[in-house]
Amino acid sequence: MHTIPDHPTIVLISADAEWRAVCKLIPGPPRQESPFGEYFLTQVATKPYLFFQGGWGKIAAAASTQYVIDRWRPELLVNLGTCGGFEDHIRRGEILLVEKTIVYDLIEQMGESQPAIEHYTTQLDLSWLGQPYPLVVRRSLLVSGDRDLIVEDVPGLARRFGALAGDWESAAIAWTARRNRTPLLILRGVTDLVGRSGGEAYGNLGLFEAAAADVLEKLITTLPGWKISL
Repeated sequence: MHTIPDHPTIVLISADAEWRAVCKLIPGPPRQESPFGEYFLTQVATKPYLFFQGGWGKIAAAASTQYVIDRWRPELLVNLGTCGGFEDHIRRGEILLVEKTIVYDLIEQMGESQPAIEHYTTQLDLSWLGQPYPLVVRRSLLVSGDRDLIVEDVPGLARRFGALAGDWESAAIAWTARRNRTPLLILRGVTDLVGRSGGEAYGNLGLFEAAAADVLEKLITTLPGWKISL
């Protein structure tokens, strides 16, 4: 059993398909169990990383983020994963370097929803991140909700928030990390597009799984190339 170093860099992986892709890319290290799934310690280009299966959706994302912070006090949290892109706003395969997260599925009936949305909006401090980046990225905000993107909602999300893509977990991870004053890097790759033509992966899970594997391979192999000054 490998000894986990003090204050490790922890790589949070959310969706089940994303975790399966990680395990195929890094098949060797022994797995251990947490309340949320598996985790393992490995090296990528001689740098140690603790890969942790955080689970899908905002509930698991927030809970697992707090768990790893309380247990290991990481120097840095990294969330690698996927997102659905907005048709006509972004291309499939683009990588987002997330600088802001917004929870968009908050609905307030007794008052205005905007204060609740603002409460759970997180601006990420990336001042410690050096350039050049090891891969081509697009700095952008990301909207998160406990749902796949609804085709009819995409124009409004783009117009209201200036969003290019959405996912299930990033906003919960970012909000929890900020509350704990833990540096966070979120990188999400666009696996499929949603818009007036429908959802490319809706009813086609195989398309998402194949695209997720490609995204995770790109993100993991370039992970050691990020210049971190903490």
